[in-house]
Amino acid sequence: MKPKEIERWKKRRDGGMLRFIGLAGVLAWGVPMFVAMTFFVPHPKLSVPECAILWLCAGGLYGAVMWFVQEHRYRKAMEASGD
Repeated sequence: MKPKEIERWKKRRDGGMLRFIGLAGVLAWGVPMFVAMTFFVPHPKLSVPECAILWLCAGGLYGAVMWFVQEHRYRKAMEASGD
């Protein structure tokens, strides 16, 4: 991680994992995917509420994965710098 990335991650991780998952996963990824995949590329067998559940859950999963990836990168960078 570059120094700017480390500082940015420190600030984001201070907000906590659930906040990160909600903002980066559900809102920033899940909602746009729901809109795109429901209204622009509709699935013939899923209703709008089913699509909402699917994409919001997928956003939560995406956010959780990204949290753990960033944490791994951060810890690796801290070990390399000796902090």
